[in-house]
Amino acid sequence: MDEHTRLRSLPAVGKLLHDTTIRKKFADTPHALLVAGLSYVLRELRQSNAPQTKAQTLPAPEDRLTNAADSLAQPGLLDDAAWARETSVEGIAHRVERWLQHRFAPHLRPVINLTGTIIHTNLGRAPLGERALHAVATIARGYSNLEFEVGPGARGSRHSHVESLLCELTGAEAAMAVNNNAAAVLLVLSTIGAGGDGIVSRGQLVEIGGSFRIPDIMAYSGVNLVEVGTTNKTRIGDYERAITDETKVILRVHTSNYRIVGFTEQPERQELAKLATAHHIPLFEDLGSGALFDYQTQGIGDEPTVKACLRAGVDVVSFSGDKLLGGAQAGIIVGKKAWIDKMKHHPLARALRVDKMTLAALEATLMDHLDDTLAKSHIPVVRMVTESYDDVAARAAQLAETIRRDEKLSKILSVQLEDGESTIGGGSFPGETLPTRILALHARGVTAVKFAEELRTLPSIPIVSRVSRDAVHFDVRTLLPGEEMVVMISLREWSRERAQSGASHKG
Repeated sequence: MDEHTRLRSLPAVGKLLHDTTIRKKFADTPHALLVAGLSYVLRELRQSNAPQTKAQTLPAPEDRLTNAADSLAQPGLLDDAAWARETSVEGIAHRVERWLQHRFAPHLRPVINLTGTIIHTNLGRAPLGERALHAVATIARGYSNLEFEVGPGARGSRHSHVESLLCELTGAEAAMAVNNNAAAVLLVLSTIGAGGDGIVSRGQLVEIGGSFRIPDIMAYSGVNLVEVGTTNKTRIGDYERAITDETKVILRVHTSNYRIVGFTEQPERQELAKLATAHHIPLFEDLGSGALFDYQTQGIGDEPTVKACLRAGVDVVSFSGDKLLGGAQAGIIVGKKAWIDKMKHHPLARALRVDKMTLAALEATLMDHLDDTLAKSHIPVVRMVTESYDDVAARAAQLAETIRRDEKLSKILSVQLEDGESTIGGGSFPGETLPTRILALHARGVTAVKFAEELRTLPSIPIVSRVSRDAVHFDVRTLLPGEEMVVMISLREWSRERAQSGASHKG
């Protein structure tokens, strides 16, 4: 069949709209949307048949493992029988169905994190615990007392929902939450430092990612940056000599996403707090990740807790809600009541405020932090960071055995267990790793890079892994409870896609 004969065989949109099969299959599809889908599919078929034309592929990123029935990107790919099948009413209906599925598929999708990076910024940072998930669903589905005092029937403050819990957990006089820690730093500096000088050690002029740099944020806040000391050494005397009548704040930035080691020196928090108090200047610390759970008691790192910072005399501390705390994205500010009250009434506070769902998730997560045992079992981030090597190894062995026992997967996948290292991520514990047990997978006839790509682009739930030493690595430390079955479903889906791809190429 030549090109022109093929094109003449394509049915018109109007004819398809009156076809019984189409009308029945898409009875609930809005007319305009069905017309758009039919037009798109017919255009794709025409383009695929045009010589010397590189046709667009259907906009379905989930279909990376293409086959003759699903892709017409290459001219001449289909023989006459395949062309007749694809341009039949049933074939066109199938393509329109796929187009509609893609059209209404959510862009934000769940993924399986097998990278071993616990607080993975690109994968959404901290997964929420069950208490937080339930709280969000409960509050999101209806009205709430977000800014309403039910007793007196008067307007209330959204800050009240988490303030008492934060004060109990940190020892602060007052607390509030905004939408992330960058916003928290902006609000604090704008409130206590605008129009004056802010003293910072040169060794703490950090960039935390996304071009968020301390010098820039100070400028936006209206604070004049006064640098003291050097990159590797700053002494208490450097701060003292820099204090003038224009000094409004001393800023301490916890370098949570890198370390300066070797010939270094920084004054202790207590020293800096004593100096700030003597000169009636507030000391503000951007703690970054901000731990409520004391990971040092588990032999993990040297990350200071928020409570320890306040006990050392820091006036105001800010930190993230979705890193080591293990909750929703938020910037949490705790400290002296006089300063926090000013921040609550600052014009920026309204622009940076959190919504009801964030507050619900944060409150529930803070409740789990009231008891360390509860935190370790109920908050996913805390559980993953503190999980023992033996427990991880047992879960890895179980998943490996499940894959090996699968009749179809065992024919195309080989699995070995290896020791490895997990990372905490999120700019936390730089240089620290956690011993782990890894599944090293090899797929028959596929490179590790290609295998990893195919797993990432599965139609249902993508698997994000690591590639090392020509193998795809699954680190089960970041595999959430119950996701083992999802991994198996995804691997079987990958196996089917690969089998179909191989069959089409043979045909």
